[in-house]
Amino acid sequence: MDRRQFLTLSPARNTRNSKTVARTATGLTPYTGAWGDQQLIHLLKRTTFGASPENIKALKSLGMQQVVDILLTAQADPTPPVNNYGTDSTGVAPGATWVRAAQGDEMLERKRIDSYKAWWVGQMLNQQASIHEKMVLFWHNHFVTETTMVNDSRFIYQYNLTLRQYALGNFKALTKAVTLDPCMLVYLNGYLNSKGAADENYARELHELFTVGKGPDSHYTEDDVRATARVLTGFRVDRTAIVSTFNTTQHDITNKQFSGFYGNKVISGQTGPDGATEVDALLDIIFAQPEVAKFICRKLYRFFVYYDIDQATEANVIQPLADIFRSSGYDIKATLNALFTSEHFFDPLNMACLIKSPVDFCIGMCREFGVTFPSDYTNQYQRWGDLHNAMAGMLQNLGDPPLVAGWEAYYQEPAYHELWINTATLPRRNQLSDGLITTGYKNVKIDPLAFADKLSNPGDPVALVNDSLDILYRVGVSDNVKTFLKDTILLAGQSTNSYWTSAWNNYKSNPGDAANTKEVTNHLQALYKYIMNLSEYQLS
Repeated sequence: MDRRQFLTLSPARNTRNSKTVARTATGLTPYTGAWGDQQLIHLLKRTTFGASPENIKALKSLGMQQVVDILLTAQADPTPPVNNYGTDSTGVAPGATWVRAAQGDEMLERKRIDSYKAWWVGQMLNQQASIHEKMVLFWHNHFVTETTMVNDSRFIYQYNLTLRQYALGNFKALTKAVTLDPCMLVYLNGYLNSKGAADENYARELHELFTVGKGPDSHYTEDDVRATARVLTGFRVDRTAIVSTFNTTQHDITNKQFSGFYGNKVISGQTGPDGATEVDALLDIIFAQPEVAKFICRKLYRFFVYYDIDQATEANVIQPLADIFRSSGYDIKATLNALFTSEHFFDPLNMACLIKSPVDFCIGMCREFGVTFPSDYTNQYQRWGDLHNAMAGMLQNLGDPPLVAGWEAYYQEPAYHELWINTATLPRRNQLSDGLITTGYKNVKIDPLAFADKLSNPGDPVALVNDSLDILYRVGVSDNVKTFLKDTILLAGQSTNSYWTSAWNNYKSNPGDAANTKEVTNHLQALYKYIMNLSEYQLS
């Protein structure tokens, strides 16, 4: 299939888009089928950004549960971003971190935010075999903030740490932490919320976007929104200490009545410092509602499995997964474990059915090919920033989703993930991959020799093609395509495989032979350029 076909083709083959026929009847029953490279790579591509040859090699001898346990292991907080932008009016030296410095003027804050975005790309590129980085992105898309509206780089960085801290922990605790985080308080006007003028901005999103959602069984009321806003009065931000505070004089101490959807509960107004504890009572009321678990499990499903939730999936996956989520006390890790070890997750119909997001495409490509970035922080941040800008041009600007609801491709029906691909973004994807594999993109290149050398038998053109496709594709290609890749690209029309084998072996034994090394490099560049230009490369 070529690019034009891709634009009109739904990757949802095998009646994936059917609303009348169940796409698959599999559920959360533990998976007991074959466990090999295909299943491992599927799991890695969905839970991390790309499946690098190193990760595959390190994990392939382990059982499924062992691999899932490793993937669900949280990572330590990373080293904070640094001043890569030069002059800093607050006194932060080049190479030093700015995350606890004084707030700068608008121009300085934009430079620091660019530093932050580049730093975040670096964390993704250097992730370990862990879902942690992907969960930070998931929660960023769920509990949205926008750097352009917050405009305080310290708050923005601290918010990223909040998401990291709770990414694989307890969702209720995460919701409380987000509610009181200075970045969110600024973004949705919580820091202006006062007893005389309750601001409903965050209160509305807490129900509609963050907890119970707005599905057919979600029936919170406008009175619930107003009561929630009153509960949250009095919280403020301290831009010197970079924390949130509670102003007792601005808290509404009257009782707050909730609707029948929330069991007609009443939160008794508290005076003094105890007013801050009303948040806990509020979350107890919201999290007693079963819709919370169902809403979040649907979002997890669409992010990690597939966008279409038909009746069979709702009954066989979402409902039992929500039961696990609730019974575990909203434990994110336990819920993901049930999903990633289920027969449904490894159902062949759920493989190669998602279009890669720009982050998945860009970060995954760099990680799978082992792209090397500069080691000195100035050039390193510049190259990370270039990659971020490429993703932004493909519609995924880290730190700045277009709406408080997040990126449309994760929620906008009926298209969902197909929104990532249009006549502007697909050429940009091709331009990035073409640049990386040929002349380089912003001084960064794929080394095809190094990548091929990591495969099982790069001197055998059949094995080289098969191994490359196993890593880079999630959908099988025809024998005709494989033959073309081998005969036309690797063998350059030669009649026997020995042509490539001889060239590769000569390169390995004599890398100083410039003519042969250039010949091998040219063939590999052509091979991977062709593979990445095919539509199948866009699927995960």
